[in-house]
Amino acid sequence: MLSLLAYPLIYAFERLFGITSDVALIELTNTNNKLLRELAFKAPGTFQHSLQVANLAEAAIFKIGGNSLLVRAGALYHDIGKIENPQYFIENQNTGLSPHDKLPYEQSAQIIIKHVHKGIEITRKHQLPESVIDFIRTHHGNTRVDYFYQSFLKNSPEKFVDENIFRYPGPIPFSKETGVLMLADSVEAASRSLKNPDAQSINDLVERIIDYKLEQNQLDNCDITLKDLETIKLIFKTMLMSIYHVRIDYQQTL
Repeated sequence: MLSLLAYPLIYAFERLFGITSDVALIELTNTNNKLLRELAFKAPGTFQHSLQVANLAEAAIFKIGGNSLLVRAGALYHDIGKIENPQYFIENQNTGLSPHDKLPYEQSAQIIIKHVHKGIEITRKHQLPESVIDFIRTHHGNTRVDYFYQSFLKNSPEKFVDENIFRYPGPIPFSKETGVLMLADSVEAASRSLKNPDAQSINDLVERIIDYKLEQNQLDNCDITLKDLETIKLIFKTMLMSIYHVRIDYQQTL
């Protein structure tokens, strides 16, 4: 009886003071809840990607220290904005055709970037905690949508380009959890492009992605040390090798 009375009090306390309890996070990470079921139905590829990102990010945060339940929730909802226009995102395309083929590069970039704005709008409408919404805001930082930016430069070298059209608005990650989520998201997405994943290609991919984020100053506001990054890399490599059924040389991981 007392536990039943406590639930509404916990909810009211969270709303009043802007905190997120483990109880709320456990409910949010239940993949049977309405919003995640909608994502699974409308954008199944994005849903599967989010599950894998959640596993990667949770394992990394558990190892380096941080709120693993929070990062799991953030990972599950980070791409929720793709519920709108899911066909514009490659993980949901299964016909070999892309609607981007008929669009200008600038318009395609804006459609991709919009999933961040839409995700914030959807989650606020459903009254998700701001601590979870922060993962949506920061998971691309202020990076460029490089595929469409480079395509524009290659095909229209004579035209002036406003780089901001191709750039996410930010902010960049500002905690261990949001930083790890950004890395897990990029690594998992990039791993899907590997034609014949093996230990070397996975190793190179993880190193390249994380080094690029460092070069782009995306982790400047995170409390992530170089030692943490080495741990994160090792976890990502090991888990990706398991996902792609690559034989692991455990001697090299000791």
